[in-house]
Amino acid sequence: MKYGIVAFPSKELQDRANTYRKRYDAHYALIPPHMTILGPFTLEGKDMKEAADELLRVAAKQKPFELKVMKASTFAPITNAIYLKIDPNDEILALREALSLDFIKSTENHQYVPHITIAQKMSDGEHDDIIGQVKMDNFQHSEMIDRVHLLYQLEDGSWTVYETFTLSGDE
Repeated sequence: MKYGIVAFPSKELQDRANTYRKRYDAHYALIPPHMTILGPFTLEGKDMKEAADELLRVAAKQKPFELKVMKASTFAPITNAIYLKIDPNDEILALREALSLDFIKSTENHQYVPHITIAQKMSDGEHDDIIGQVKMDNFQHSEMIDRVHLLYQLEDGSWTVYETFTLSGDE
């Protein structure tokens, strides 16, 4: 089974992202707009409940973080994905590192770039047609995130929340 840890932004930012996602993101119906912290990954040597309990303890020690959208950008030419670029601040990077526990076996094979995907799996022409329009849209936004979510993927490809972890900074 595949798992992930994500942060969901406010409804306001999700609504703005969805104006593009509903037309240009093949995963629109599978998961709401989100910033991936870890994922996708599998669990090795622990069941979901044990993993969730340990992740809960780790997450509780982490501080809430600022989710600051800087602009729209693209991963082209590597892939025709368009995303909202998030400032990779110290709290986000510390959270990701703290949650990268031994039993989490990541299938990621690229450098971590905090972002919210708004378009993906498009043809070259479709990507080239909309990237200029998206970059002109002022996506600058800032909000505090005080919780993250452990998700798992269902057989139909959709993702659902298993548990929510509050980031309180308790040492």
